[in-house]
Amino acid sequence: MGPLKGIKVVDMTTVLMGPYATQMLGDYGADIIKVESLDGDVTRLIGPTRHAGMGPVFLNTNRSKRSICLDLKKSAGREAVLRLLKDADVLVYNVRPQAMARLQLGYDVVSAINPRLVYAGVFGFGQDGPYAAKPAYDDLIQGATALPALMAQTGDGVPRYVPNALVDRIVGLTAVGAICASLVHRDRTGRGQRVDIPMFETMAGFVMGDHMGGLTYEPPLDKGGYARHLSRDRRPYKTSDGYLSVIVYNDKQWENFFKATARDDLRADPKFATFAGRAANIDVVYAELARIFETRTTAEWIDLLTKADVPVMPMHDLQTILHDEHLEATGFFPVVRAGPANSDSSLSGFSA
Repeated sequence: MGPLKGIKVVDMTTVLMGPYATQMLGDYGADIIKVESLDGDVTRLIGPTRHAGMGPVFLNTNRSKRSICLDLKKSAGREAVLRLLKDADVLVYNVRPQAMARLQLGYDVVSAINPRLVYAGVFGFGQDGPYAAKPAYDDLIQGATALPALMAQTGDGVPRYVPNALVDRIVGLTAVGAICASLVHRDRTGRGQRVDIPMFETMAGFVMGDHMGGLTYEPPLDKGGYARHLSRDRRPYKTSDGYLSVIVYNDKQWENFFKATARDDLRADPKFATFAGRAANIDVVYAELARIFETRTTAEWIDLLTKADVPVMPMHDLQTILHDEHLEATGFFPVVRAGPANSDSSLSGFSA
C-alpha cells in the first residue's frame, strides 16, 4: 500500500541506472513490469551467484518487479509491449532515443496510443547537443564530469573512478523525482509528457554544485573547487588500533572537542577558533586532527566523542557493515529465502 499503488510502470531498462529507478518506484508501491530481451538483463550474469541468471547486482536492483521477455525486433514482441503501454502510467527506458525510434517506440508513436503516458528516458546526453547519439556509461560520465581529476587532486595524482556506480544511482534517483513530478503534472492536466533525464547534464550539476567555487562568478574569483573536500587529509582518521570517521564541523562541535581533549591551545589558535579560520586553513586543521586521533584506540574515541556530542561513526568495510548495530536494529539487511514464483503473477516467465 505505498503512495504509488495503482501506478503501472513498464520498465524497459537494463544494467543499473534504469533498474535502480524503477526498483524505487516499485518500493513506493507501483506495479513494475520489467521487459527483458530473450537473453535477459546482462546484470543477471554478474556473480557470484547460487542460481544461474540471478546474480547479486541484478537481485539488488530488481526487487518489487514482475518480468516478461520480449524480442522487440519482431512484430509480435513490439505488439506485446504496445499492449502493455496502452493502459500504463509510465514507461522508463535507458537505450538511446534513436534506438527507441528504430524500434518504432518513440514518443510520437507511443503517446498517440496512450496520451496519458509519462515517457521517461534515462540515457547519456541531452538531445540538443553534439553528444546526443553517443553511448554513455558510468565510468565515461564520471570522467567527463571531473570526478577522476578530483580524485587525483586529493590522492597520489593518478586519476581514478569512484569505486561505486555513482552516476547510475544518482541519475536513477533524479529520474524517480522527475517521474513523480510528471505524474502530478498528468493528474493536473490529463496528459502525460516526454521526460529526458540525461546522465552528463545531471552529473555535471551534481559535481559542480560543490566545486564551481569562484568559477561561479564573472570574472572568476579562483579556479574552482571546494577546499574542504579537496584537502588530502579529509579521510578516515587513523587511531592507535584502526580507523574511524569523524567530522568536527560547527563552532559548538569544536568547543565540545576542545573540552573533551583538553586542547585549550587550539581554542586560542585563530586557525581553529572560528569557522572562517578553519575554512581558510583546512589542511592545517585536518593534519592536526590526524595527529590527535592516533593517540587513542578506536573504541576510546567513539566513547569520548559520543559523550561530547561530536559526530563520529565507525569506518566499516563490506563485511562489518552487515553487522552494524543500528542497521541490525532497523532490520536493514533482511534474510529472504527464495521460493517458487508467485502463482498470481500472470506475466512471470512469459516470453514472445
